[in-house]
Amino acid sequence: MVFYTGLQTFLHHNHRMESKRTPPRARAALRLGISGWRYGPWRGTFYPRGLPARLELAYAAHQVCTVEINGTFYSLQRPSSFAAWHDQTPGGFIFSVKAPRFITHMRRLLDIDIPAANFYASGVLALREKLGPFLWQFPETMRWDPARFEPFLAALPRSTGAMARLARKCDSRMQGRSVLQAAADRPLRHALEVRHPSFACAEFVDMLRHHNVALVTADTAGKWPLLEDQTADFAYARLHGDKVLYRSGYTAPALDEWARRITAWSRGRTLRGAPLATRAHRMDAPRDVYCYFDNDMKVMAPRDARNLMRRLRLPMQPVEPPAP
Repeated sequence: MVFYTGLQTFLHHNHRMESKRTPPRARAALRLGISGWRYGPWRGTFYPRGLPARLELAYAAHQVCTVEINGTFYSLQRPSSFAAWHDQTPGGFIFSVKAPRFITHMRRLLDIDIPAANFYASGVLALREKLGPFLWQFPETMRWDPARFEPFLAALPRSTGAMARLARKCDSRMQGRSVLQAAADRPLRHALEVRHPSFACAEFVDMLRHHNVALVTADTAGKWPLLEDQTADFAYARLHGDKVLYRSGYTAPALDEWARRITAWSRGRTLRGAPLATRAHRMDAPRDVYCYFDNDMKVMAPRDARNLMRRLRLPMQPVEPPAP
């Protein structure tokens, strides 16, 4: 089975080889990819002409090492879909999963115990070892409200075992279309993408740090706040376009700058002059970094993701694991 050496490639605190006398340093994995993979304009451009739609994920998974699942935002998916996505991708591939808008946009975190249980039961556990962070995106009309966000953050499952226990609280609609057991108990991560300027405050950042939840750094062509406060033991970025939202590609200088940011985050720090809601907060250890391109309307996302991978010297394709 092939696996992604991109997930085994790490940035150290510096680029020099460490002395044999120096204790091993912690390492941070860099995972760069795309948001979604089913886009009509990609057919015949990113995807080879004539490639069957059922093979698009497998093709994309050999171009980048991680993908955000977007369909979960719009509706509950089925266990068979999650299991198929797992099987269509190489070993070491990682999926981030976008949480349902029913929870974040419609219910706005009110009375969400059953909807959350239904989401956790819907088959996400079938991704097994390929399950990465959950992305919780909130609408631009939703303001910072500590009384609403504190219980939400406190209730987020921190392991697949905890998620399975919550999943078993699902309602009868999930009967016959659920996965309620975790194959193994693995840690879970969560990231929040917020769009109202009221979230640019120390209280919100401190709450995320308390719960070890990442604040998404979102590049939205200036439409919504761009914040680089590092609040968890990993970093999460979504690049929606720096000039025109969802449409514009990233120039070489822009990608160079994002490479510098990602390198700094992976080393537990932020660049001087970074936009922050509170004072800079340096971590004691490096952080894993997840970065997804969502400028998909003009077929820019896969190209930009791979160009950024080159700048970070990440492998561009999966390779066979070495023989034991």
